[in-house]
Amino acid sequence: MDTEKNHSTESQYTIIEECVRDLDLDKSTTELLQNPKRELKVSIPVRMDDGSVKVFTGYRIQHNNAMGPMKGGIRYHPEETVEIVRSLAAWMTWKCAVLNLPLGGAKGGIICDPKKLSRGELERLTRGYMGRIWKFIGPETDVPAPDVGTDASIMGWLMDEYARLSGEYKPGIITGKPIRIGGSLGRTEATGRGGVLTIREAAREIELELKGATVVVQGFGNVGMYSALLARNMLNCRVIAVSDSRGGVYNPDGLNLEEVIEHKAKTGSVKGAPNTQDVGSAEVLEIEADVIIAAALEDAITAENAGRIKTKILAELANGPTTAEADRILEDRGIIVLPDILANAGGVTVSYFEMVQNRTLDYWTEQQVNQKLEQKMVEAHHEVFKTSRARGISMRKAAYIVAITRVVEAMRLRGWLDL
Repeated sequence: MDTEKNHSTESQYTIIEECVRDLDLDKSTTELLQNPKRELKVSIPVRMDDGSVKVFTGYRIQHNNAMGPMKGGIRYHPEETVEIVRSLAAWMTWKCAVLNLPLGGAKGGIICDPKKLSRGELERLTRGYMGRIWKFIGPETDVPAPDVGTDASIMGWLMDEYARLSGEYKPGIITGKPIRIGGSLGRTEATGRGGVLTIREAAREIELELKGATVVVQGFGNVGMYSALLARNMLNCRVIAVSDSRGGVYNPDGLNLEEVIEHKAKTGSVKGAPNTQDVGSAEVLEIEADVIIAAALEDAITAENAGRIKTKILAELANGPTTAEADRILEDRGIIVLPDILANAGGVTVSYFEMVQNRTLDYWTEQQVNQKLEQKMVEAHHEVFKTSRARGISMRKAAYIVAITRVVEAMRLRGWLDL
C-alpha cells in the first residue's frame, strides 16, 4: 500500500483496528477486511479538441463482495490518488453493510479536472474509461454510480458504452442514470435526505427540538444543497450559514436558500449572495449552531479546528470529513458525530433501489422511494445507536462494529475463512 495516506484514510484504518481488537478477529480475517479484492489502474488516451492526445490515469478498486455485488461511485478530480480511491472503496463496503444492503464496496476515479474539459472531451474520456474497465464490472459483479465531479449524463454515457462494447443493453450496469434510461426517482436528493433523517433520529434521542434549530452546512454542492433544503422543509430548522470551495455566507436570522441557490447558479459560488455576510469556507464550521452538516471533501475537521466547533450534532454527509484526532476531541466534548458510513448512506441505498427496479422492470413513484429510504435509514440508525449505548462507544465505532460483524458473518458463511 502507498506510504502516504490522507488523514481520513488513517482515521478509517484506526477505527477498523480498534473494532478488530474488540471483536477478537484473527489475522487472516483482518487482512481480508483491510485489503481490496482487486485493483485496476488504467491509462486512457483522449483526443482533445485541439487535436492533441492526452493520457489520463483512472482507477477502479473493488474492496469486498462477501455480501453481494460491489457498489461505488466514480470520481473525476484533479487530486485523485489510488490511496483515496482505495479508502473510499472500503468505505462503501462498510456503508452498504451498516445499511444491511446485499452489496459490497468499490470505488473508481480519474485524475482530471472536469471543469476544464469540454463536453466532447468529457464524453470521450468517460467512454475511454469504460473501455478499460467494462470486463470487470456488471450487474452481478460491480455497479458504478456518480460521485464527485460526475453526474447523471456521465452515467448515461458509461451505460451506453458498456452496451456498445458488450452487445447487451443492461441498465443495471450503472446507477444514478437519467430517469428516461432507467434511473430512479428520488436519487438526486437521496444522500441529503438520508442525512437529514439521521439528524432527526439523533435529535429525538437527545431531546433536541428541531423546530427553529440552527443549521450550518459546509459544502453547498448537490448533497449540501438538498440537506439544507430538507432540514428547513422537513425538520423546520433555520439554516444560518452555507459554504462552498470559494467562500461562505451567513445570516443569523436564516438564509433565503432559494436566493442563495439562484446566486450560485449565476456566479458559481454562494459568496456574495443577497442579504448575507461573507465568511470563509473553513470558518463556517466554527459558527455556533445546533446542527453542523459537513458535506465538503475529506479532512475538513482536524485537531486544529475541532476545539472551536460549537454544535450538538455533527452530521458527516461527506466521506471522511473528520480526522481521528478531531474525532477524539469532539467525543471528549460531548458532540454527537453521525458518522459518514451511516449519515451519507442515503445515496447508495437509493442506488440499490435503482438496481432492484432495473432488474424487475417495475419502477416506483418518488413517494415509494422516499418511504423505503426512510425505513432503511431509521432501522440502520437505531441499530447503530443501540450498539453505541450497549457497548458505551461512539456512534462511529458502533457503526463500524455493526458493519464489520455483518461482513465477517458473510465471509464465514461463504467459507472464505475455512480454506
